[in-house]
Amino acid sequence: MASLSSEPAGDPSALQRAAIWQELVDIASNAAGKQLDSLATRLANALLLPSEEASAEEARLRTDAAGLLKKNRYLFHYVTSEHLRDVLQREVQALDEQAQHDAGSAKPLAPDLEIDKKLTLLKISRAIESEHANRLMVLNSRLACLLDRDELTTARNPFRPQVFLAALHDAWCDFHPDVKAHHLAFRTLSEDLCIDMGPILHTLNATLVRRGITAAPAEVPRPALPSAPDAAADPVMQQLQRMFPAASRAKRHAERAPDDDLPSLFGSETLHDASTRHELLAYLAEIQKNGPDPHQAGGAPGAQGAALLAHIQRWAPQGSLSAEDAHTITLLTTVFDAVFGARNIAAEIKTLIGSLQIPLLKATLHDKDFFFKPSHPARRVIELMAHLGIGWDRSGGPRDPLYQALLRNVKRIQSDQRMPSFAEALAELEAFAAEIDAGAAETLSATITQALEKEKRLQAAKAARNEVALRVGTGEVVAFVETFLEDKWVSVLTLAYTVKDDKPQALDSALRTMDDLCWSVKPKITVEERKNLLAKLPNIIAMLNKWLDLIKWNDAARVKFFDDLAKCHASIVRAPLELSPERQMMIAVAVAKKAAERRLQRQARQQPEPAPDAFDLQVQKLSRGTWVEFARADAPPEAFKLAWISPMRSLFIFSTSTRQEALSVTDEELARALRDGSAHIALEAGLVARALEQALAGNEIPGLAAA
Repeated sequence: MASLSSEPAGDPSALQRAAIWQELVDIASNAAGKQLDSLATRLANALLLPSEEASAEEARLRTDAAGLLKKNRYLFHYVTSEHLRDVLQREVQALDEQAQHDAGSAKPLAPDLEIDKKLTLLKISRAIESEHANRLMVLNSRLACLLDRDELTTARNPFRPQVFLAALHDAWCDFHPDVKAHHLAFRTLSEDLCIDMGPILHTLNATLVRRGITAAPAEVPRPALPSAPDAAADPVMQQLQRMFPAASRAKRHAERAPDDDLPSLFGSETLHDASTRHELLAYLAEIQKNGPDPHQAGGAPGAQGAALLAHIQRWAPQGSLSAEDAHTITLLTTVFDAVFGARNIAAEIKTLIGSLQIPLLKATLHDKDFFFKPSHPARRVIELMAHLGIGWDRSGGPRDPLYQALLRNVKRIQSDQRMPSFAEALAELEAFAAEIDAGAAETLSATITQALEKEKRLQAAKAARNEVALRVGTGEVVAFVETFLEDKWVSVLTLAYTVKDDKPQALDSALRTMDDLCWSVKPKITVEERKNLLAKLPNIIAMLNKWLDLIKWNDAARVKFFDDLAKCHASIVRAPLELSPERQMMIAVAVAKKAAERRLQRQARQQPEPAPDAFDLQVQKLSRGTWVEFARADAPPEAFKLAWISPMRSLFIFSTSTRQEALSVTDEELARALRDGSAHIALEAGLVARALEQALAGNEIPGLAAA
């Protein structure tokens, strides 16, 4: 490794600094390496997830890549570890250079994909930097001290998230032999699907502190507390910020401290007096071990429902709960009430979720981000368990794989009540859910293919009707041609739209033939116009017959249409050869007047499309994984999972808990079912957010107005 000091290489301080840098590289690469097995599983599962936008070739590439990754996890681990260590070494050495090092440039893609890759990875890295802004800022300051510099920006920090993302992409390109699949890495990675920077940054900071490299608090700038998007316009976010001002200040202080993940369960004791905080901790530990005191008023509530939280709020040692603690318990109570109020979640699963009341309380007393960030691990665990619980088939009993996965992770959280345990549980549950989704997608593949074809036909017919409506809506098309276009040419255009991906010239031909037909039956006032009509008629008639043969319209009505068309053309051609300008003007005015009358008559007959109501909008906002309960004629209502949504959101396929197709409905049918009450949303994404909105509606939290 190059020396990071201008002093002679034999200088003890230079050698010591080089040793520290090497230690930091080893720590970062080892900490990342511990996550690679789990990341490989999550990445493979993500590749198998169905995508409405993916082509058949893209879907094949993703399936093959997932299979390769699952079969060669050791090779992926080895290649990625080597890449990461090498790129970290290069980044550290680049600190001696004036130019910024371009991380991960070893495997350039095609020019368009390379630009897409850089923008995508930059977007993800910035999101991760925002998530860990304070830890990165402290690390920047400490590394600057190590370098004897005034400052070090995140863009020059060798351990910035972009370095890890670029290393993952380059490792994937070396791992996968097919160049066509190299773009899959950056398109699959995300803020939540990559190496977790939290423990890495924490360990690096702790190592520097141990080495005696600290930055005085005054040297570390204090950024404004990050808030959710549009927080100023979000009344829920505003109320949350008012409820937890002390916790926000303490969190910022804790992240600036030398050891930003304090071993104390509750973090900085600025939240509350240390003695009362320890008293509350002991009280919660006692309840978790032995249950509530049965002699206290209200009896001994079980884990079911949020009665345990209510009991804690009422009987906690006097003075041990701060105002923020009380708000925390109240909001968590509404969250658990929402879970237990969902009648489609099996009682056994509710019991498992309910057993997390105290661990979740401890987590949120320490970290209020649970209420602010939908991506918070503890928040995602609760929501994911609820969604998986709806799909549980209790016939499998306690030995069912889903129940065992939930039970295993509940025990993990209960035994290690720190925030990382929630993150670890989330990773396993997300992988389990991804396997379920991948299995459902495989089971439904034939149905999805049929649905895609059906939507393609429906969209083609819709586009065809719109094209015809544009022509006949002017009122300039004679009545029998107008009827022909609406009855028969819509079928022609539907066929042309259906095959336009393979034969784009077919659609152009069908539209041009329709326009030529409409032009041919309009009055021709001048001699030149009539000559032009005579010249074009053979081709127009030939193209009409060609398209009508394709839709197999061969009955007597076709003969009559061409007979009427011939008479119309004959009347146009036999018009007087010469017309005075005054006569031409009169004819033009008469034609325009008649067209206007026909246009008004058509508009009067047409019924305006109803404006979308709340149920139509609700359908358009549904996402995959939402559970919808449908009423059944001869059986109790049953909840089905939304397994697939067509690209145009016009078709929805629901599956049962056993991954089999249950029903396929259009967007109009689903909106109508929600409207008449034969269907209702059983559980959709954002369970915690909706519970918070309900709890904060009208400032119903005691003491909030004064907060």
